[in-house]
Amino acid sequence: MKAQPPHRPDSQASASPVARFRRPEDPEWHWLENREDPEVTTFLEAANAEFSAWFAPLDDLVERLYHGHLARRELAVHGLRTPLDHYTYWSETAAEADYSVWWRHPNGKPDRAAPFLNLEVRAADHDFLELGDMALSPDERWLAWSEDTRGDETFDLFLVRLPDGEPVRLLENIGPELTWAEDNITLFFTRYDATQRPESIWRLALNEGVASEPTLVLREEDPEFWLGLGKTRSREWLVMESASKDTSESYLIPARAPATPPRCFRPRESGVELSLDHRPGYFYLLHNRGATHFRLDVIEEPRLIDAADADQWQPLIPHREEDTLEGVDAFTWGLVITERDHEEAQVRLRVIEFDEAHAITRDERLPLPETPCSLALGDAPHFDQRRLRLREESFVLPVSWIEHDLDSGERSLLKQQPIHGDLKPEALVCERLWATSHDNARIPVSVVMRADLVGHPLPTLLYGYGAYGEVLDPWFSVARLELLARGVAFAVAHVRGGGDRGEPWYLAGKLEHKANSFRDFLAARDCLVEHGISDGERIAAYGASAGGLLVGASLNLAPEAFSAAVLDVPFVDVLRTMENPDLPLTTAEYTEWGNPDEPDTRRRIRDYSPLDNLAAAPYPTMFLQGSWHDTRVPYWEPAKLYARLTELGTARGPVLLRTDMAAGHGGASGRFKAWHDGARQDAYILWALGLENRETIK
Repeated sequence: MKAQPPHRPDSQASASPVARFRRPEDPEWHWLENREDPEVTTFLEAANAEFSAWFAPLDDLVERLYHGHLARRELAVHGLRTPLDHYTYWSETAAEADYSVWWRHPNGKPDRAAPFLNLEVRAADHDFLELGDMALSPDERWLAWSEDTRGDETFDLFLVRLPDGEPVRLLENIGPELTWAEDNITLFFTRYDATQRPESIWRLALNEGVASEPTLVLREEDPEFWLGLGKTRSREWLVMESASKDTSESYLIPARAPATPPRCFRPRESGVELSLDHRPGYFYLLHNRGATHFRLDVIEEPRLIDAADADQWQPLIPHREEDTLEGVDAFTWGLVITERDHEEAQVRLRVIEFDEAHAITRDERLPLPETPCSLALGDAPHFDQRRLRLREESFVLPVSWIEHDLDSGERSLLKQQPIHGDLKPEALVCERLWATSHDNARIPVSVVMRADLVGHPLPTLLYGYGAYGEVLDPWFSVARLELLARGVAFAVAHVRGGGDRGEPWYLAGKLEHKANSFRDFLAARDCLVEHGISDGERIAAYGASAGGLLVGASLNLAPEAFSAAVLDVPFVDVLRTMENPDLPLTTAEYTEWGNPDEPDTRRRIRDYSPLDNLAAAPYPTMFLQGSWHDTRVPYWEPAKLYARLTELGTARGPVLLRTDMAAGHGGASGRFKAWHDGARQDAYILWALGLENRETIK
């Protein structure tokens, strides 16, 4: 399909920002990396103006999609109430509000409900607001939180005495994570280095809200590692983790003695990832030492001094070829294990109970509502909790919160996301296909569409990510209903590099195997056509962040495979980024992409990096989205791609760039602006698929 813009002014070519700002001495447009150069913002604003002018005929469609989306969802949102030791907590978002208000009442006294953190008010004076973390002191008298008002993922620390104290800003430019010790006066937080790597953990002593000077607790010198912190559900131990993409180690501090120096549980071993949880008397160790798909071991708490010796670990769940162990959550009675089936690419929850001698008395999987689906353990703050909250959803099942009673087996629906409008979830159907990639690997492909359109090749939006072992488990989207109602099929390519089929799936799509991700994405596209689901002339691709790399590299391999592409904050200048260790996150990414100081690695990255492989090829029309404050994928990556594709002049339709000058990597923070931005992308997709004038199919 040869896409054409709604209108094309005669002066478009001569007025192009690319033509006006081109610097012959810099054909790769590297000058855009200098954010202090005033011409950079002038160029981006000119590209935004060009984008707005081109998009003007679609503005009415954007508004219809946006308001259609609002009409389908419940705008006033009330979160589930979660009781802690003294108070019950929940959030509410008013129908007209962008942000939530947090409430609480004394346990058993709902008539004494009162708000204690109003994010809508806090956002009033800012173009951007993101809550990093929110931490209650164990006695629930103090609330600490971190917030970002710039979009650059640097946070300020605030403290307030509940119920009605005045918030105090304690620190600026810290990381998002916060954890209280059990003494009610000690707060732990992280700080960044110059590359925005969480490289240190600090302890802050608070005396009735007055903070002492922070004390350094732990610093990580290796630039490939970053620090995180937390606390076991038993509330006995503070856990500090130092991790790279493939190696980790944990440090422990007694939660009731927070000034104790951190104790390394076991020194790091290259390639070994280890996480732990605790029940009185036992530590549970989830690790991949000699177990590619992970195993679960246990060590008795009195033998903690021997934890460095792996021979002292006792096996609980062995390594298995058919499953990957993904997580462990400890309770007084036992464990909830998260595991993933390799064959079916399905997550499951497994409950294990112990007797007083630590013998297993129960070992069973919790039921699934359907397959494929998402299933996760919800809030469970109480260590002895036997009624588990579960979060379930799929491509056709709106988000549901279930209470599962471990004693009776009874399942109770606590809440389900309501859906309004003319397209109900029961009118949708989800199918799981299996594509065959270039090396005969079977690639899961999920697709959702209107049930009454099955059997008709449909215009299709194909989504992918494929990096860091991230999983694209099924998720329900209200905004997606606007596309589905107009006859679009939505598909997800579960390519290698993600974790959809467990740890082997991730390892087969990283480092020297990265090219598998791109081949898998193209195989998924072809599979949709071969099965008669997709119209081969009307398939749009969508990728964000590392998913932008996936789509960009796939377009270089097969530029005519798609009729359009949306690349949102796309990681497309891979080689140049990985060659600059001063950029945020670069050194920590070596174990994902490789270190280009090694000649073979540099050559490999060079062979797939989207910006390094552009050619005078028939690329599809593209919508490129960037964010000025993005520290993960700098604004200049989509800007360079826009400039160089425009100069090539071989695309089959317009190449558009939009840069949000007030947002970061995740886009707009307020929900209404974020939804409007999504409606804009959907309008572009409908136009590119030839559906801009279609409402719903009767």
